Amino acid sequence: MLITLVAVALLAFYVAWNLGANDVANAMGTSVGSKAVTLKQALIIAGVLEFTGAVLFGHEVTETLATKIANPALFTATPQIFVVGMVTVLISCGVWLQIATSRGLPVSSSHAVVGAIAGFSWVALGVNAIDWSSIGLITIGWILTPLISGAIAALFYSQIKHWILDQPNQLVQLQEWIPWLSTILLGVFGVIVLPSLTEPLTNFVIEQAGFTIPAYDIPLLTGAIAAVGLTIISWRQLQDSGEVEEKFSPQTQELPSIQNPKSQIQNPVERLFGRFQLLSACFVAFAHGSNDVGNAIAPLAAIVYINRTGTVPTDGITIPIWILILGGAGIVSGLAVWGKKVIATIGENIIALQPSSGFCAELATATTILIASRLGLPVSTSHALVGGVVGIGLVQNIKSIKFKTLQGIAAAWLITIPVSAGLCAAIFSIARILFL
Repeated sequence: MLITLVAVALLAFYVAWNLGANDVANAMGTSVGSKAVTLKQALIIAGVLEFTGAVLFGHEVTETLATKIANPALFTATPQIFVVGMVTVLISCGVWLQIATSRGLPVSSSHAVVGAIAGFSWVALGVNAIDWSSIGLITIGWILTPLISGAIAALFYSQIKHWILDQPNQLVQLQEWIPWLSTILLGVFGVIVLPSLTEPLTNFVIEQAGFTIPAYDIPLLTGAIAAVGLTIISWRQLQDSGEVEEKFSPQTQELPSIQNPKSQIQNPVERLFGRFQLLSACFVAFAHGSNDVGNAIAPLAAIVYINRTGTVPTDGITIPIWILILGGAGIVSGLAVWGKKVIATIGENIIALQPSSGFCAELATATTILIASRLGLPVSTSHALVGGVVGIGLVQNIKSIKFKTLQGIAAAWLITIPVSAGLCAAIFSIARILFL
């Protein structure tokens, strides 16, 4: 059994590797495309935050995928079938994600995992073994996610374009908008991340200090302080940038002293948006690590549970920390080695991005994920970000959108669930003959 667990752990690492290579582009693709950060910087930043998010907050999604998609009650009498099925889920998901990544296509790892679990469940115990309501929600999410994200990105970017970018004095306009931009940015991402981050402090205040406070008071206070701090810092940076720009001599072609000579962002307004965009990308990377690591390690967690208890998990399960670390390490490794292609697809091959437009796309992505979570709809970060980028392109110029790239992405989206389901069903059928 130890050899089996080692083999399954390596398979989970393989899936996490491919997930990192494909999905992490959701967090950093637009930042690289807009030249807010270099590819090397993006890989380092995303690696650290993805790993942190996966280890600290990756258990919830893992529990859901391990116990909710297939009907575990139907496998209680035959846990060995469930184990073999989960192994085939890892194999099929890893193979499909690797194929998509090699072609630079951003696909949904969540859909791949759900499709694979549905595929083996159908072959193992029939159509009733699948939770069809979950499949239906995923389909709704697949349709709505890019549409909502695109609409939000288009709305937000059109306002920034009208009130800041198209104005004769962009620096003055941006100075007035900085408090609102800071509040919106930290508000959207703070709702996703801060409640989990501040939960230990909230529990300490309630249990140890004896103060009875609403659960969201500390996250709100933390977010407010962060928004004020970001506003003050941004004002100072913009003021310094404006003062230097006034001293810039076209005759001598001297670079402003605060500007990196290697930077490709010359406009001081876009440079500041680049900092906002980098911050938004950090939040997306953290949130992505905490949510999507479950796609890689849920089958492993289920198998470890069965090995320890001899029963199929039918309710919430405890995820050992080593499994979360394994998933986080796999994501970071895959991102570092194979992540360049999908980052290039999202960041450069749909439309040409500036930091201001990239920031709007990421903000739309986070907002869409938040809305969908509140409605209980499963969403794909890939779908949300691609929709946001297309929304920006519609505001800029519809001719700027590279529809050939979008056709390839849409095709990959359409076939992910049926391909992963069919692949897993085929592999499970062979495995059942050989091992059961």
